[in-house]
Parts: sequence; structure tokens; C-alpha cells
Amino acid sequence: MNSEQQNGGGSELGSFLRARRARVTPEDVGLTTGSGLRRTPGLRREELATLAGISIDYYVRLERGKETRPSASVVDSLARALLLEDDELEHLRSLAARAARSAPEPPATPSRTVRPGVKLLLESLRPHPAHVVSRTNDLLAANPGGLRLLPGIEDWPARERNIARYLFLHPTSRDLFHDWNTQIRGCVARLRALAGTDPDAPDLTHLAGELLLKSPEFARLWERYDIKGHSHGRKTFHHPDVGDLTLGYQSMELEGTPGQRMVTYYTEPDTADHDAMVLLDMLGQEQPAKGTPARNGLAAAKDDPNSPGPDLHRPFS
Repeated sequence: MNSEQQNGGGSELGSFLRARRARVTPEDVGLTTGSGLRRTPGLRREELATLAGISIDYYVRLERGKETRPSASVVDSLARALLLEDDELEHLRSLAARAARSAPEPPATPSRTVRPGVKLLLESLRPHPAHVVSRTNDLLAANPGGLRLLPGIEDWPARERNIARYLFLHPTSRDLFHDWNTQIRGCVARLRALAGTDPDAPDLTHLAGELLLKSPEFARLWERYDIKGHSHGRKTFHHPDVGDLTLGYQSMELEGTPGQRMVTYYTEPDTADHDAMVLLDMLGQEQPAKGTPARNGLAAAKDDPNSPGPDLHRPFS
């Protein structure tokens, strides 16, 4: 077993440095390159070491996991040389801190229990879709719209319902998300950030191992080592039950939990998107038989003047 295998933190630190070094060109940092062929896609080790003001030997030891105690000034110098953004700098600092620990505690599988009060909050948010996910995106709890927002995931056993698994392996996901490629990049970035601080976590290693085997797209993004996810924004869905809708979303950390987050979706009242969101909540509550063309209910209400259709503005209890 080599030193990188013995020290997971050092290996992750080296992986991050290698990935970022490959993405910075000499031109990005003001270096002049000769006319000869460069075998390195980004900066060479010696170029980065010079820019950071450290010896090439010391930098090579960092990448190989043999040096695991870089000082704060060295970490900051490397960050400047690699043109890291603020969240990437914090990630590098956390990797360096973990590498410096001589005997990290063995990881434990986080609890999947969602507190009763959080479940009450999910219900009170209706008709806005909302769900609670684990640090690895296991779907732990959801209100009716929050579950129905991901069509087909309810057919999986509860312990297999994971949004990353859904994005990469469920046949519906590519058509569901208008910007599927953006969604998968953000998903992998969040998992990569967790791998940097807790690479031996059993929940992460199980999920990442499965997706690396089953999804070429996941394997490609995993190797990129992006760690910048998104906690808020807007998503457009091409939903098979209610049609197209665009919703804002906000992800919120739940304090006092092992990394659980609540993700809530919203939109402006008195809009077509809001009507579709309300219908989604109704359909999720009714749980129609599998294969029922639920969207026809909305279509019929629009096309048949004698059909009362669903009352999209009724209050929810």
C-alpha cells in the first residue's frame, strides 16, 4: 500500500491539485510558452511551483500525498496560482486540514431519520413541492408535490430513491429537465465536495461506486473534480403529468442533522406555472394508478367547457 492509499486526505488533496492544474493554461497566468509540443494540458508542476513560490520537490510531494501538512500560506499561494474562486479556496483548505490529521475517526453511515417537525414543515409548504435529502441526495421525505416532481422515482424502493441515481439512471430524467447537463454537473460537484472532506464515507462510496460503473457521464464528470454546486436558482421541467413548468428553488441546510437539506420549489401566484404546481400537488395526493394519463385531466378542463376540471385555486389543509 503506497502513501496515497494510506492517507485518503493526502490523496484527495493531490487529486484536486492535479485536476485544477490541468485546467489552468500558461496564458491564463501570464506565462510565455515556446513553440515546442506540450504534453501537459495545463500548467506543468514546475510552473505551478514557481508561481506559488515553493520548490518543485515540495509540490510533487503534495500531489503524491507524501506531504500532508502544507501551511496556510502555501495553501493560499497555490490557490492564487490556480486562480481558485472563494468556494474552491475553502475546499482546498478543508482538504489540507483533513490531510494533516494523523488518525481520522472511522466514518459512520449517517442516520436517515427525518425529525417529525421537519415532516410537518414539508406538509405545511403545500402546494409548493418540497423534499428532504441526505448529504448524498438520498430522498428521505417529501410532500406530495415534492415526490411527484420526479416522475417514476416513487416506483423505486424507498432506500433506493436518490436524486443523483435518478438523474443518471432513470430513463425519465433526461427528458424531464430542460437543462439536464447543468443538473448533472451540479449534482456531481456536490458529491465531489463531500468526497474531499469525507472520502471514505460509506454512503458516498456506495453511491459513487455504483454510478461510476453504470454511467459514463457520471464517470466523466467525477474526473473533472468540479466542487461548485448550486443552492438556489430556477429549473424548467418538461413534466409528463402537468406539462412544462418553471420553478424557483432554494436548498436549506437543516441544523442538527447529519448533512440533511430541505429543497423547496416555488413560483409566482396566478401564473400558469403556479396552476401546474397546484395540480402536481393534487395528483401527488391522489396517487392515481400507474399508467393513468394524469395530464389529461388538465387538458380536458381546458378543452371541454362543460368539464369543471380541478379547482386550481382551492385552499389546502
